[in-house]
Parts: sequence; structure tokens; C-alpha cells
Amino acid sequence: MKRAFLSLLLIGMLGCQSKKLENNSAIQKEVQFKKTFPKLEKDRYNVAFLIMNGTFNTELTAPFDIFQHTVFRKNIKAMNVFTVANTDTAITTFEGMRILPDYNYLKDALPKIDILVVPSAEHHLDTDLENKAMLDFVQQVDKEAMYITAHCDGAFVLAKAGLLKDKVATTFPSDVDKMRKLFPELDIRKNVLFVHDGKYITSAGGAKSFEAALYLCEYLYGKEIAKSLAKGLVIDWDVNTVPHLIITNKKK
Repeated sequence: MKRAFLSLLLIGMLGCQSKKLENNSAIQKEVQFKKTFPKLEKDRYNVAFLIMNGTFNTELTAPFDIFQHTVFRKNIKAMNVFTVANTDTAITTFEGMRILPDYNYLKDALPKIDILVVPSAEHHLDTDLENKAMLDFVQQVDKEAMYITAHCDGAFVLAKAGLLKDKVATTFPSDVDKMRKLFPELDIRKNVLFVHDGKYITSAGGAKSFEAALYLCEYLYGKEIAKSLAKGLVIDWDVNTVPHLIITNKKK
């Protein structure tokens, strides 16, 4: 009888202890995964980088570096840079870098986005173009954004979202023909490293993503600031040495 009582008591104690451990574990997980958002300074451009699994490092990090360094320049309207994705968990770039997005565009209250950057990703030529939620997000941002930039195959996303209608654009050099075939109504140019048409800047991507980002900074801040940003990243910057196209005085 005593043994049975002790067994029941032991089982009860273990059960209570197990529940406590479960509760503690749940609390720890809640604390561990409590989301925090980046601090966005006032009177700056809000620059969002659209990321997803398969994003290519250079098309993300090149413009991110250029734009983030604006905070170290005086007497300009600098940039708040942050990432947006369709998840709260880390995305994995094509090269294997894991990045925790700042905002989830499916559920978070997003700040007003002045500049949207669309880096290239592994599936921008196929399955990503069927991602309605992502395309809806890009279209929604386009309504208020001052500029939208796309690097390498990020231009395919802008095209699929309908943003490049009546615009001139470019993309990764070996994908120009693919883009022309997929979007025969669009004007896609070869032999240029970036194109600026209206609020849209598209680039060949890769290391030339630096040039497209520096061009936007020169457009916003002037030549001296752009040269200063380039110097800080050991880039020899002169827009006149970069094959590019700026569309102006377009007929309505």
C-alpha cells in the first residue's frame, strides 16, 4: 500500500515537473522569437530590400552597402535600409548566407517605402513569377515609392508585376533574350549596364549593382557625394565610363 502511494506521489511530482518544463520551454521560445524591428530615423529615405530564398548575395549587398553608407555623409537626406520578406524566419541566399528579414510583408505593419530594391534571386525566371503575394506587394509599393531598382533578373519581377510597361529596361546580359521572349511587348536593351527610365532603374547586376546604386546616389545627392561613397568602398566612380541609358523627354 505504501509502495503504491509513493509511486502515485512520484508520478504526480514528475507530471507537475514535466508541465513546468513545458511551460518554461514555451516561455523561452516566446522570448527567443519575440520580433524586434529596426529603428528608422526621421527625415530619411526608407529603402526596402526584397529578399527571399535564393537571393544572390551581390545584388543584395552591393546596393545595401552603398545606401547604408549615406548615414555617414553630412547635409544630405540619408537612407534607412532594411529587408522585407514573406517570412519571419531566416532566408538562405543562393550562396548560403542566412539573413533574418526585418519585416514580413504578409503580416507586419510596414513603414512607407520610398525606394524598393529588388535583388535577383534563383527563381526569378520561373516559380517566383507565379508568387501572387510577392507581385501584389511590389505593385502596392509602386503606388507610393519614389524609385524602384532591380538588379540582374530582378527586372523580371518588375516586368511580371506590370511596372515596365512603356519603359526601357535591362537585365543580366545573358538573360536579355529570355526576357524579350517572355515579355515581347517590353523594350529590353543590350550593351548597357543600367537603364534609368522614370522611377525605375534596372541593372545588369553582379558587381555592376554597385554602379547602379551609385548612379541613384549621384542623381539624389550630386556627383561629389557619389564619389565620396564610392571612395569609402574603394570604387573608382565616374558614371561616364559606365555604359548606361537615361530615358528623358519621353513623348506622352
